[in-house]
Amino acid sequence: MITVKGYIDRIIFRNPDNGYTVMKLSTDDGDITVVGLLSMAGEGELITAEGDITFHSGYGEQLEAERITVQEPDNKESILRFLSSRIVRGIGPALAGRIVERFGDDTFGIMSREPERLAEVKGISLRKAVEISESFEEIAGMRRAVMFLQQYGISNLLSLRIYERYGEKLYEIISENPYRLCEDISGIGFKTADEIAERSGIERHSEYRIRAGILYALSLSAGEGNTYLPLDRLLREASDVLSLPENEIRDEISGLQEMRKAEIKQRDGETRVYLRNLYRAEKQCAAMLISLDIKYDIDRERLVSDIERTEERYSLTLDTDQREAVISALENGLFIMTGGPGTGKTTTIKILLRYLLSVGKHVCLAAPTGRAAKRLSEATGMEAKTIHRLLEVAGGNGDESGERQAFGRGPDNPLETDVVIVDEMSMVDILLFKALLCAIPVGTRLIMVGDENQLPSVGPGSVLKDILSTGKFKSIALNKIFRQAEESDIVMNAHALLSGRDMKLDNKSRDFFFLNRSDAGEITEGVIYLVTKKLPPYVEASSSEIQVLTPMRKGVMGVENLNRVLQNAVNPPAKGKAELNRGEFVLREGDRVMQNRNNYQMAWVMDIPGKVLKKSGTGVFNGDLGIIEEINRGDNSLTVRFEDNRRAQYSFKDLPELELSYAVTIHKSQGSEYPAVVMPVFNGPDILMSRNLLYTGITRAKRCVVIIGRKEMLLRMAENVRKIERYTGLDREILWYDENS
Repeated sequence: MITVKGYIDRIIFRNPDNGYTVMKLSTDDGDITVVGLLSMAGEGELITAEGDITFHSGYGEQLEAERITVQEPDNKESILRFLSSRIVRGIGPALAGRIVERFGDDTFGIMSREPERLAEVKGISLRKAVEISESFEEIAGMRRAVMFLQQYGISNLLSLRIYERYGEKLYEIISENPYRLCEDISGIGFKTADEIAERSGIERHSEYRIRAGILYALSLSAGEGNTYLPLDRLLREASDVLSLPENEIRDEISGLQEMRKAEIKQRDGETRVYLRNLYRAEKQCAAMLISLDIKYDIDRERLVSDIERTEERYSLTLDTDQREAVISALENGLFIMTGGPGTGKTTTIKILLRYLLSVGKHVCLAAPTGRAAKRLSEATGMEAKTIHRLLEVAGGNGDESGERQAFGRGPDNPLETDVVIVDEMSMVDILLFKALLCAIPVGTRLIMVGDENQLPSVGPGSVLKDILSTGKFKSIALNKIFRQAEESDIVMNAHALLSGRDMKLDNKSRDFFFLNRSDAGEITEGVIYLVTKKLPPYVEASSSEIQVLTPMRKGVMGVENLNRVLQNAVNPPAKGKAELNRGEFVLREGDRVMQNRNNYQMAWVMDIPGKVLKKSGTGVFNGDLGIIEEINRGDNSLTVRFEDNRRAQYSFKDLPELELSYAVTIHKSQGSEYPAVVMPVFNGPDILMSRNLLYTGITRAKRCVVIIGRKEMLLRMAENVRKIERYTGLDREILWYDENS
């Protein structure tokens, strides 16, 4: 092992995620290429690298460093190089020369402790001196933090997030209670915090550790859609997480309730443990639903006559159930309409909407995702917004319930409308539903539309299912398949699937095909051929508009592997096409990507046709799809253009929020509709490979669906009626409020 010391002359490559860097180092003995983990150090900085000499086919002889230490510049030459690198805002090479000439070896001390003296240098005002000092201290603080956290195996990006959240307090937090990290920092789970705690000398039996493990188990459960866990199951899962006996864990649950992090409730003879914000959300939603459920005294005979005239005016005809749905929506402050594809939900909404507008009512249309809102707009001819935009998402870090979201609309600034119609209700989780209800004042009608056979929301809760199961609110299920829909085998096979009948798989259809393939390689090749060659001309869409849907993330037919092979087929590397190595995958200009979490603070701009001014706002949400337009290494940013033409600029530290989306899970596709869907079916566990999942995937296709894979697995999915049951309590809270109100 050898040690070299020198200045970073050039950064050849750096992975922004883990700090892996290839650099040219200038030493007293000449230049040498060094590779290793180096975060928060740039060109011009002085480092010491320890490692062995190896040979790389592309870079030649290089030092593969096991350890790299950034040295504090300690003489005029090293200080000048550091400041000349432009790492400190406001200082370029010329100004750096004047500063070092004036202060010499004391430059850093002056910048840190006596910044006003920088004004002694020509070209620096007192104000600029303060700005330079602030930038210098910020960089110094970040560098110290990144280097400190690197010893715990924390990546560059996560280190920066930790520093942004805690500042100089991070050292105290790491030494006393690193488990705060998994509560406060997105991207840090219990296991990472536990490793830090172990290195910090914190005992395995510490109350901090046990409480963090319990919260982690509840958070994992919420990620699976549950709003609570029965006490006995929570104890088992927390015991597995902590590797401690259940009796050591039980007492700390009550401690979490005292800290207002959890709620313990007795319901139906069962002890339930909730994350506090999820318990409050269910409780508040129940109360608000009851308050909105007002019965209106309406002249039915006259209303039927008015509806018939509306049908005639717009050349639409409702059947008995559809007409009853319109009447019920007008008679009740709260109404739910359900139905599968082709059952006339959209036609019913059109007539209801036209009637409401004709009598002077103001109506807001909304859906959980941008794609669903766009479909609703196209179907009704009226603007529909995502629920987030309807509520005027405003960024921020959330309220005291810990939901980390902020909306302009709420109890103090409710929606100013007579009616709110929400489509795709099966996708709405309990936290978003609570935010919506908080913005709807009593006296405003709420009409919810959805398909109860779709998969439940990605987030916690079973909102639509729980509301319907109580039987307390007026609802109508549309079941008749209309003649136009009968011409679509997508619709007919979806309903056959639900009723347990055999699907039509003879490939004589115009829009539904099954390709029987048993080998994983053949299936993968078939998926690529369909996406790149066969389907684009057939459905008159580009390859980038055709969506591959798969049941799972892992495995040969999982999202992660399919995205890699599809990326190489649809958007291969090319000269002049910038890309970023993200470790497990590459992001490249032209790639299809998806936002994988709600970011309420992400800024965006949107071009307005025919106008110079641009529309701007904040908020990019889980499931939003877009294309990478530009990767800019100069300012460490990446620009994504989303489907609604919003453009958002991501700093490299925000890139974990993006993932490739040539293939997405069926669960993530909810509320979306694509020109064509390709669905590989190979293998998987029974709990996942279900009729419910297959139905959701099929009904995402507008013009064509192709299932490719093993016929025995497809039939097994069709026969598997098992649904993943969630632990949710909205139904119980509704019944309690109804009994006690």
